[in-house]
Amino acid sequence: MNSLWITYATIVTFGVVALVLACTPLLIAKILSPKKPSELKEATYECGLESTGEAWGKFKMQYYLYALVFVIFDIEAVFIYPWATAFTGIGFGGFIAMCVFILIMAESLVYLWLKGFLEWK
Repeated sequence: MNSLWITYATIVTFGVVALVLACTPLLIAKILSPKKPSELKEATYECGLESTGEAWGKFKMQYYLYALVFVIFDIEAVFIYPWATAFTGIGFGGFIAMCVFILIMAESLVYLWLKGFLEWK
């Protein structure tokens, strides 16, 4: 019973210390920061340039599609790596499963290529 109380006391102590360490800089900044708001200080400022125009700019959708295709093929590499490291222990069933997986991914790459998706316009 005594060791259980010590365990919980340690967890609570760590929680209190974490809370104090997180809140102390915020409280110090709130107390010491200058309080002189102005329109210039509250203006949007990014990369050394003043903002002009609308914030809702149009972007090419093709960039996001490229990113999505990259993620899909990156996941393929994540699945192939553990398979390659344990190749000898998986057996013939694992080999066939990975061959099917690679064929499906290759088919999707060929499909994207034939549709002209991989050409930047």
